[in-house]
Amino acid sequence: MKYILSIILILFLFSCENRTAQKPNVVIIYADDMGYGDVSCQNPNSKIHTPNIDNLAETGVRFTDAHSSSGICSPSRYALLTGKYHWRTQHNIVKSFEPPMFKDYDITLPQVLKKNGYNTACIGKWHLGWDWEFKGEPSGLIKKKDKNIPYYQCADIDWGEGIISGGPLDRGFNYYFGDGTINFPPYAWIENDKLLQIPTQNLDLGYKKTAEGSWEFRPGPMVKDWDPMVILNTLTNKAKAWISKQSKEQPFFLYFALPSPHAPIIPNKKFHNTSQAGGYGDYVVQTDDVVGQVMSLLDEHGFGDNTIVIFTSDNGPETYAYNRAKTYGHYSSGEYRGLKRDVWEGGHHVPFIITWRNGIEEKVSNKLVSQSDLMATICELTDATLPNASAPDSYSFASHLIGEGSENERETLIHNTYIDKWAIRKGKWLYINSNTGAHWNEPKFYKALRGYADFETEGLLFNMDNDKGQLINLHDTYPAIVDELKRELDKQRSVSDN
Repeated sequence: MKYILSIILILFLFSCENRTAQKPNVVIIYADDMGYGDVSCQNPNSKIHTPNIDNLAETGVRFTDAHSSSGICSPSRYALLTGKYHWRTQHNIVKSFEPPMFKDYDITLPQVLKKNGYNTACIGKWHLGWDWEFKGEPSGLIKKKDKNIPYYQCADIDWGEGIISGGPLDRGFNYYFGDGTINFPPYAWIENDKLLQIPTQNLDLGYKKTAEGSWEFRPGPMVKDWDPMVILNTLTNKAKAWISKQSKEQPFFLYFALPSPHAPIIPNKKFHNTSQAGGYGDYVVQTDDVVGQVMSLLDEHGFGDNTIVIFTSDNGPETYAYNRAKTYGHYSSGEYRGLKRDVWEGGHHVPFIITWRNGIEEKVSNKLVSQSDLMATICELTDATLPNASAPDSYSFASHLIGEGSENERETLIHNTYIDKWAIRKGKWLYINSNTGAHWNEPKFYKALRGYADFETEGLLFNMDNDKGQLINLHDTYPAIVDELKRELDKQRSVSDN
């Protein structure tokens, strides 16, 4: 009997060791245009309740000083997947039917994880370009202000057999499902590298209405009866189906890029009036519900404990947030100044939560981190080796999460959206090379609500330890610090892309 008990104990210890040694799964849930203050655990005055995201924070690490690479979409996604500042490649979003943002020499996170035995999938918004084939120049014209803007129509695209190269499968993902970008053509489902249905008509939304704001859909090809209202649910179901097919014998990486709460603001009917912040608030509630569905499914299939789950957003909230503040008293950027596109903090200061029940303990961290740091951090946590010259702007903070491992400490962080405006953060100091961090001027009523002033100095300097709202300009008070940060900014910008 004693012999049998010994064997059972050995087998039990061996199985525990195997479970501990098994590489963790990785799931990134990437919200779109969600502000720091839209997550209720970060905003005591929030008019939106996000219990599932809050629960992630309670069981993991919530970073209070985390940033996307850019104040707009495509560049931030590029930086997250390559560990490289977007501005080393380009500043703008990838527009309709434009080629991939990636360079031939770029190495992506899914490529590295795939090489290290991971099954990889991208589900949802891509917005990083494809290699489209054209029959000629765009034949459509739409008038915008005083300009005629050309756009591609169905007849301008060589659809062939519906195969499109240059997308997620060429960047290290084993599987892709999505509509590319919710408000960019083609309006059609893509699975792996193939359109499931060839578009036969140009954009026509008919009677459909948004819950807030406008559709913001770019004109172009769509499949018959395309329904934007089902996109978020369809993507969620696809993500859940993919997770359900995974095996404990092979680790997996899921990059789940949500189309919400980006405009068009279209929460499903069951979520109407579930917040006190209008249609957008309801859409955030639905986004939070998606997070809860994914977490429940991970637990249901026994993946919950050994899965690193990261929740964050590609940039700050859209300009609808101005009127939301006036109408509902909800500030989507929280205490930070600025919105999407801005170099002000609110343009890139985003929600950033990491949980891994088997590996990290819960805490709130004020460590300065960037989404570009995820590549080095995830590779260290999963024992994946980064190839030489890859992820040049990625600093692993794995030791900050698990209390061991190496850490190449991040000392500075560059903030940028468009080519003419730059900021650099070092310690508590933040320098902006302009007299404003705004891309578009804030409305007068919003400045009055927040107590914002206009500045006249050639640059701006803020102490972010005690001035999160960027109200007090110290540019002329500390000229030596301004000079130091200007030199550091110039030095980092001069480093070659490859």
